[in-house]
Amino acid sequence: MNARAPYRELTAAALIFGVLLGAAMTAAFVFVGLKLGFTLPGSTVAAILGFAVLRGLLRRGSIVENNINQTVASGVNSASAGIAFTLPALFILGVCDPELRDFGPLPVILSAIAGSFLGIVFIIPLRKQMIELERLRFPSGIAVATLLRSPGAGIRQAKLLAGGFAVAAFFHTLAGLGVIHEEIEIGSALGLPAYIPIAVGVSFASLGAGLLAGRGGLPFVLGGMLAWWVLAPAMVELEWAPSPAELGGAAGAPYEAFVQWPLVYSEMLRPLGIGILIGGALTGVIASAPALRAAMRSLGAAQKAGSGDEMSPRVLYAGVAAAFVVLFVAAMLSGDIGAGRALVTATVGTVWLALAGMIVAQATGMTDITPISGMSLVGVTLMFFLSGGNVVAAIILGVAVSIGIGQCADMMQDLKSGHLIGATPKRQQIAQFAVAWIGVPVAVGVTYLLWQSYESPGFGVPGAPLSAPQGAALASVIDSLRAGSSQLDKYAAGTAIGLGLGIFPISGAAVLVGLAMYLPFYITMTYGVGCFAAMALEAKLGKRWIGDTLVPIAAGLIIGEALTSLTVVLVQLGTGSA
Repeated sequence: MNARAPYRELTAAALIFGVLLGAAMTAAFVFVGLKLGFTLPGSTVAAILGFAVLRGLLRRGSIVENNINQTVASGVNSASAGIAFTLPALFILGVCDPELRDFGPLPVILSAIAGSFLGIVFIIPLRKQMIELERLRFPSGIAVATLLRSPGAGIRQAKLLAGGFAVAAFFHTLAGLGVIHEEIEIGSALGLPAYIPIAVGVSFASLGAGLLAGRGGLPFVLGGMLAWWVLAPAMVELEWAPSPAELGGAAGAPYEAFVQWPLVYSEMLRPLGIGILIGGALTGVIASAPALRAAMRSLGAAQKAGSGDEMSPRVLYAGVAAAFVVLFVAAMLSGDIGAGRALVTATVGTVWLALAGMIVAQATGMTDITPISGMSLVGVTLMFFLSGGNVVAAIILGVAVSIGIGQCADMMQDLKSGHLIGATPKRQQIAQFAVAWIGVPVAVGVTYLLWQSYESPGFGVPGAPLSAPQGAALASVIDSLRAGSSQLDKYAAGTAIGLGLGIFPISGAAVLVGLAMYLPFYITMTYGVGCFAAMALEAKLGKRWIGDTLVPIAAGLIIGEALTSLTVVLVQLGTGSA
């Protein structure tokens, strides 16, 4: 302990910069989540920029101080996935149901903050067991610790990240001004019908995500090719869509003339993709069963191992009690639910959050996979039935579960990084406990902003600028639970396919395929260009070059497009042009 005393660690500079950086990443990654259906961890970006500011501009930062910065930034950013995956479902459902439109941001924010605190306090007692006794790998935590140990490389990577940001911002601005087209259509020039698209998009968020994924993103690309180059033509050839007469044409009209891509998408690909997404998520939950048993053993062992390097158990108990009360209040404010149902729903939600959080943290430690969407889907379904079919209450409480699960995984990854560089766990825990909630109002505000700024509906429908795949999938599940669905057979078929894809050794293959079938093909194609480029560069220059050079450039591309889009929206609202 004394050996670490001279080093700067929990400082105002690290906290302030971490909060500012985390808020910016939250805004950017909510946009990415609504566009691509997944978000990205913020620890690497925060560590790179931390070197540029704490060691570069301030010239006094230490490695453990930068670790506090990345802990805070990634903790704040944890809200992005939880919000982007769940809250859009309420907006999407509200398009067709006026009763669901009348909900305010307050219960959403309260629920999300409660979930954020619960995720942190539930996972802290497991740190010693998972990291020091079981020695789980937490691959992302190891990668960040490696970066923290090399400050010279970090400053160089900060410059590369800034370069990627500038390139993405420049081209995205040109696309927004109409100087260049956002989608480049190639298939029509080759004489192909609209339901067999060959197109790429000027989307550096998609390109950057593909560059980061490399070979691991191939199921996503192949899923899009399967959807649009195999299933769509087969659907038209077999005449599975409504007939021309049903679409308002003459009885003998050419079938192909009436079958455009929106119909193919809405009648076949979208419900099938959602089903595969659900099946893949359920596979992740089933695969996490061993992690559940291990997590319960960890909890029992952790209760016997106290340490001065950990936060006081009294603080944790108080945190659970306070967060539960806030969750109960959020449930009461979310609609006509009644005190009894609100109490039961908040109780079960808290228990499921703790259970799912332990599973996700254990799975993340063993495989670096964070099955947030699957756990959230189960949680929202539970909330729906316990709340008596109250959709608003179910989704708002589901927001808490989703954010809490994300905090569990993020906190343990950060504690792994700290363990490897000799940081003090208690200081990391205090830092995250104090400021992680700040990401909630940022994420909720950005979601509201993006919904209102685009033409109604803002996302979740074919052709929308932001397709919100995870939120749309959740909305479809809720819709089916409420009144059944004419597309239930396609959901069921997709779920069976998703469960079957779970046998493949590729991490999250079913979820990636389902997302690809849901998204417009030009986004998938651009992502695929990034994947193949990363594979070619790795084969030629090696994995080390990928980590040192390509990763910060790709991160800059993603953040550059997202923040430029949000800036444009704010300017339009400020000038009254939106």
